[in-house]
Amino acid sequence: MSTISRRDFLKTGAAALAGLTIAPSSILGRSHGHVSPTDKMNIAAVGIGGMGHANINAVKGTENIVALCDVDWKYAKGVFDEFPGAKKYWDYRKMYDEMGSSIDGVIVATADHTHAIITAEAMTMGKHVYCQKPLTHSVYESRLLTKLAASTGVVTQMGNQGSSGEGTDLVCEWIWNGEIGEVTKVECATDRPIWPQGLNAPEKEERVPKTLDWDLFTGPARLNPYNSIYHPWNWRGWWDYGTGALGDMACHILHQPFKALKLGYPTKVEGSSTLLLNACAPQAQHVKLTFPARDNMPKVAMPEVEIHWYDGGLMPERPAGFPQGKQLMGDGGGLTIFHGTKDTLICNCYGNNPWLLSGRKPNAPKVCRRVTTSHEMDWVRACKESPSSRVMPKSSFAEAGPFNEMVVMGVLAIRLQGLNKTLEWDGENMRFTNIGENETIRTCVKDGFKIHDGHPTFDKTWTDPVNAREFAAELVRHTYREGWKLPDMPK
Repeated sequence: MSTISRRDFLKTGAAALAGLTIAPSSILGRSHGHVSPTDKMNIAAVGIGGMGHANINAVKGTENIVALCDVDWKYAKGVFDEFPGAKKYWDYRKMYDEMGSSIDGVIVATADHTHAIITAEAMTMGKHVYCQKPLTHSVYESRLLTKLAASTGVVTQMGNQGSSGEGTDLVCEWIWNGEIGEVTKVECATDRPIWPQGLNAPEKEERVPKTLDWDLFTGPARLNPYNSIYHPWNWRGWWDYGTGALGDMACHILHQPFKALKLGYPTKVEGSSTLLLNACAPQAQHVKLTFPARDNMPKVAMPEVEIHWYDGGLMPERPAGFPQGKQLMGDGGGLTIFHGTKDTLICNCYGNNPWLLSGRKPNAPKVCRRVTTSHEMDWVRACKESPSSRVMPKSSFAEAGPFNEMVVMGVLAIRLQGLNKTLEWDGENMRFTNIGENETIRTCVKDGFKIHDGHPTFDKTWTDPVNAREFAAELVRHTYREGWKLPDMPK
């Protein structure tokens, strides 16, 4: 195996990894992704200027940081300087080619649109992966990473750190114990965005800084003229690179409903928002996802449930009996309200500080594993455990992949709201079933709102109508730019 190049290995597909036998590192070496519990992991990181730095800080005390990669060396300079012994790269593909045999795990904290391709390639090489949230930019990418995790057996973790917190454990235990009865409605909200959204696409092309490789930042997306409104950090609000406030925060706020209510694929989705532009996420939005009834648990039934999402200042109504003068949204910029037939459960972002509106203090059995280290170090723990007895982290792709499909389904609901209908979703086959063959959709290119002589004018520019099925299919599974390709979907 050590004589096969990375690109040759990709051609064999992920299935080849399923038959590998895991043996001690002294026999196989690091190229097979096994790390002895007594060894330090050799970790590479891609995208190190923002959250990547925080993830690195969480593991640097006990593990080796051997390679660092970023497309913006000005933004990443402080991290490069902090680890002078780590090899520096612009392009993760070159890093994989040169360092692949000596890397045990990869931290991926790039813009949303490149999470999947960087993560998938690491997994097919047999490397453990910690990937920031949202896990992917599309439904198809989420499904791919879920299946790759199963076929390769590597240890995976999405960076929604609340999944390792006790608040999430308590929410699950209270609901599973029947403390609030059956849940048929959940309302979630965030105070994001705190970055620009609802903007027209920039018309001015700016000079690319010498410290930035714009082509590599773009990766598999379409190549737009560079403008500083996109990078750094503000890419979150632009559809080509990010997933807006929902994609940024829902992985912290919707995970508790997904896990506690044992959700799968939604059957219906619908969305509404402030002005929807085809390049930029709206300023505020509301999404409703409907999930079918699931198998009942011993102490509580799991009926059909509506999950509502609000952002940009939109909020659910204050529940009856909610304390007057108390802020509805708690710390962390997130809120979740579980409406049960017996009681109402409320928690903050990450599942923190759960409480019942009745004031009761539940005493449910502790059935969830508690994480006593950081979210990142729990990933490291699992990487070092024997595959035969390994306990996967709280947000391994077996759970994070299907969950992330829920998150990006919310994005689809917003981007397809111009069809003016509740969309019916076939989750197994990743397609909408009630978009007509000849149905069309158009999107707003530019908001031409102006004030002239004291009077407003609403001169919007729209695209020509396009086939709605084809438009939706592109949102479900992106067409990658030439030269960029995902591995095939494992069967």
